[in-house]
Amino acid sequence: MNKICVFAGSNAGVSPEYGQAATQLGQLMAAKGMELVYGGSRIGLMGLVADAVLANGGRVTGVMPRGLFIGEMAHKGLTEFIEVGNMHERKALMSELSDGYIALPGGLGTFEELFEVASWAQLGIHKKPVGILNVKGFYQPIAEMLRQTVSAGFMRDTNLGLMLFEESPSVLLDRMAAYTAPEQANKWAELPK
Repeated sequence: MNKICVFAGSNAGVSPEYGQAATQLGQLMAAKGMELVYGGSRIGLMGLVADAVLANGGRVTGVMPRGLFIGEMAHKGLTEFIEVGNMHERKALMSELSDGYIALPGGLGTFEELFEVASWAQLGIHKKPVGILNVKGFYQPIAEMLRQTVSAGFMRDTNLGLMLFEESPSVLLDRMAAYTAPEQANKWAELPK
C-alpha cells in the first residue's frame, strides 16, 4: 500500500485522544513511506493528520472542490493540492488515487465517505482495505449496527470483514497491509425462484 485515503472530521472533537490518534497515524504513514490522500483541509483532524505526515517527510495530496469551502480551510503546505468541480469528483479522485481507506472520527461527511467505500467493496467495485480507527470506542455503535444488519438479514456476515476496526493506528496499518477481500463480498444473495 503506497497511498491511503483518510476520511476525518474537520473538527478536532472534544477529546484530545482524537487529535493524538490523527497525529500518530500521520507519523506512522510517513515512517512507512505511505502517501496521504485526503480532503485538503488544514483544520480539525484532517489538518492534524496532514501536518503529521508532512512534518515527518511524507507526501500529502489534498483534493477539494472549487468554491465549496472558504479559502482559509484549504491547506497551503501540501505536496499536491487538486481542485475539482464538486464533491462527487472529489470522492472519485481520492478513491482513484488510493490503495486503501481509513476513517478517523468525524461527522456526517466522514460517515458518508466511509459507507460509500464500504458499499463499493461489497459490490466488488474495489478490493481495497477499509480501516476504521476506533479511537475511544467512537465507532463502536457502527460495529454494533453492522452486526444488527447481519442478524436482521440485510447483509451477509462475510461482509463484516470489509471493514477493519482497530484502536491502534499501528495495528490498523499492519492489518490493512495484509488484507485480502472476503471471497463473497461481491456476490449477491440468490434470488427466490
